[in-house]
Amino acid sequence: MNRFASLFAVLAVLCVAAPAAAQRSLDFAPYAVPTEGAVAVTVRQGAPLEGAFAEVDRASNGALQRAVAAAGFLGDRGVVLNLPGVGPYQQVVLVGVGNDAPSARLLEDVGGLVGQWGVLSAVPRIELLWPDASLPAAGAHLALGASLGQYTFRAYRNAKPGAPVLGQGALVLRVADADASRRAWDADWSAVAEGVRFSRDLVTEPANTIYPESFVERTRAAFAGVANVSIEVLDVPAMQKLGMNSILAVGQGSARPPRLLVVRYRGGARDEAPVAFVGKGITFDTGGISLKDPANLWRMKYDMTGAASVTGTVLALAKRRAPVNAIAVAALAENMPSGTAGRPGDVIRTMSGKTYEVMSTDAEGRMVLVDALWFVQERDRPRVVVDVATLTGSQVTALGDEYAGLFSRDEALAADLLAAGAASGEEVWRLPLHPSYAKDLESPIADLRNGGSTGGAGASVGAFFIGSWIQEGVAWAHLDVASMAWRDAPVLPTVPLGATGYGVRLLDRYVRDHVEAAAAR
Repeated sequence: MNRFASLFAVLAVLCVAAPAAAQRSLDFAPYAVPTEGAVAVTVRQGAPLEGAFAEVDRASNGALQRAVAAAGFLGDRGVVLNLPGVGPYQQVVLVGVGNDAPSARLLEDVGGLVGQWGVLSAVPRIELLWPDASLPAAGAHLALGASLGQYTFRAYRNAKPGAPVLGQGALVLRVADADASRRAWDADWSAVAEGVRFSRDLVTEPANTIYPESFVERTRAAFAGVANVSIEVLDVPAMQKLGMNSILAVGQGSARPPRLLVVRYRGGARDEAPVAFVGKGITFDTGGISLKDPANLWRMKYDMTGAASVTGTVLALAKRRAPVNAIAVAALAENMPSGTAGRPGDVIRTMSGKTYEVMSTDAEGRMVLVDALWFVQERDRPRVVVDVATLTGSQVTALGDEYAGLFSRDEALAADLLAAGAASGEEVWRLPLHPSYAKDLESPIADLRNGGSTGGAGASVGAFFIGSWIQEGVAWAHLDVASMAWRDAPVLPTVPLGATGYGVRLLDRYVRDHVEAAAAR
């Protein structure tokens, strides 16, 4: 990440200051080098005069190469050089790709960097040149990166009078296989971009806009008209009837009642057991009676990232018509202190009948998840369950903003998620679920406690607590994404500042490479 730092620190400031603007449309065209306008060109390390770089240099009578030499640009991966007024061109943007071989990840990063630059440019049309024909449907991966890189959320910002209009117009991807790239984008990868952007929108919205009921309505709107999808919503009476006292205990202090949202997509065989993704959906987390420190408390609107990501994942699967059965479960509640709020020391009987003693009302994520996990296991009998949660500060301390924490007792599932993380760019690092953590969760009056008594290994203890509700024979993994859900500077090629939508690309890639691939064999 260090190689991006200096560039992205500057870009981060510019993104914050940019006025509200619509985003650029994406289009595909056969590879050709324009003789004017604005172009984006990739450059290998050492800036050899070759490919599109050489062609644009010829069109500028050598002005491009002279500018590159004067700037000391070497084509290091992730470094961008923006050159206005080069020969006949309004702008030439050079994107360094290092010495790495072409790959989907590289293409997505290139597209993301050009997309980010396009947000800050007033030119009406940008043409990204990629002549390499070695990767099929290369333009679709460039488009995915561009869509994610140019993401901005400006719903509540008013444009300043007389400010320049930035980031509007078109981004045209000039590639060797334009028709194949367009088909792949329309049928497949655009859905992934939509799932990520849906998740980012939900997480970015303030908690006075997104709360359990409005989360449900946003989801209904997103899935309207999508084939093979059904939506089930459990309100408070329905959860009371099922004995879901754990999620109810978290939400009882808020004027916004909790909800359990279940989105089922049936794209596979009728008798095929589904893959279930379960997300923590705390739409705002004060810590409840165990009140949080007020520093950065505003960010606790992001505590529903897990719910947003699993819902965005199933939106992507359904819109690209993946040949699988998949379920998203969003455990939605607002954790507030009040006269009706739950207390430390309370004992909760969950839907499964298992009880726990509340050590902290700020350990609410695991509280909503256990009822949601038990519900989907009882109702849908999934073959795989993955839960996603901004669960612990310990995960942040352990892994920083490079990896999410992966916990699993299933070796095959863990290996598949590690591979999907590497392929998607949303990487995970496996952390332990040692049997000794059971001792930390012992309670003198209930089956267990909702937090460890020693204060150590917080991420693992939290995962161990959640795993206590997984039924025998179910492949399960827990993803603690606390450090990955919200991005501060420096930005990454496909991840601007703010909500990341982390998890959608990871889980889509897991389904794509391991669930769909296994069914096809």
